[in-house]
Amino acid sequence: MPGKGLPRLGVFKFASCDGCQLTLLDCEEELLPLAEAVEIADFREASSTVLEGPFDISLVEGSITTLKDARRILEIRAQSKILVTIGACATSGGIQALRNFSNIEEFRRAVYAHPEYISTLSSSTPIQDHVSVDLELRGCPIDKRQLLEVLSALLRGRAPNLPTESVCAECKRQGNVCVMVGKGIPCLGPVTQSGCGALCPHFDRGCYGCFGPMETPNAPSLLHRLGELGMDRGDRMRVFRTFNAASPAFRAASESAMEDGKP
Repeated sequence: MPGKGLPRLGVFKFASCDGCQLTLLDCEEELLPLAEAVEIADFREASSTVLEGPFDISLVEGSITTLKDARRILEIRAQSKILVTIGACATSGGIQALRNFSNIEEFRRAVYAHPEYISTLSSSTPIQDHVSVDLELRGCPIDKRQLLEVLSALLRGRAPNLPTESVCAECKRQGNVCVMVGKGIPCLGPVTQSGCGALCPHFDRGCYGCFGPMETPNAPSLLHRLGELGMDRGDRMRVFRTFNAASPAFRAASESAMEDGKP
């Protein structure tokens, strides 16, 4: 890292719920050693102290939904040596990207008494649609262990060890009975990137896909299986339109669900 002092860390928020920033604060025992290893220059969720850039590492949460934010992310990128997007909002547009499938003007008229005062874009887009991103952490919210692995790796100058396999691989390692095969519960595990510890299947619930699509998802095959489990077209569409609705693979799957001609 450049400079004689500690590496400078910035944590920035765009359209989001703040849950991924809270994951950093929830590191608890690991947070104090991390604070000693970096200079936290800008982290408004945690401190009113705000120092100007440049930043050695910037963590960015949230999607771009306004022109102001589209300009602001350019400024942050210019001030950041390494930019890491954290969470489903920053990596795929988040739950708010459901607007991408509808008419934003209809939402404004229905929700706000004076829609003319609301300035927003018609879509919610991930950070990588606006600037180059060096690394992304998936999840809604991100996983604490992955966050610590990324920060540790970057501070030591090595590549972080992040999985690209499906949630099914995690289930197998944990000895979980497959909820879809063994219990007939719809599950997005076969097409979702691992990293959560297979939390939902571990408690006999189907995966909701909060870590987004794995590297090579076979969504058409899963859509067929979900239909066999009794899910109608609407349900098959909706199951792919949650945390990562605008990710290309999940968007294509949701659109395919409504076009397959089956009930």
